[in-house]
Amino acid sequence: MKKLTVWIAAALLLLTYSPVQSKAEAEKYPNSISSAETESVEVKALINRVNEINAMDKSAMSSSEKKELRKELRSIKRDVNEHSHGGAVYISGSLLLFIILLIIIF
Repeated sequence: MKKLTVWIAAALLLLTYSPVQSKAEAEKYPNSISSAETESVEVKALINRVNEINAMDKSAMSSSEKKELRKELRSIKRDVNEHSHGGAVYISGSLLLFIILLIIIF
């Protein structure tokens, strides 16, 4: 009975696995205009804003204005990171092994 559950768990894991290569091939030849182009325009605008902030003369600013600029830079960094990663979730090998062991045990 235990071997049967192990085989079923292994089969379910293999069925949920999707290779990264298939995703790369699908994105290589898009059928229509993707949202990646619009995201890249947004990212370029954010990068331009960062360059403007870096070019500013901050010595004449008050501390509250500098604080607002720092907050803006942090939010821009967060937005650029969200666009560049695409919300992908990566699982390390040790975590995958741990999950498989938990499935086998229970």
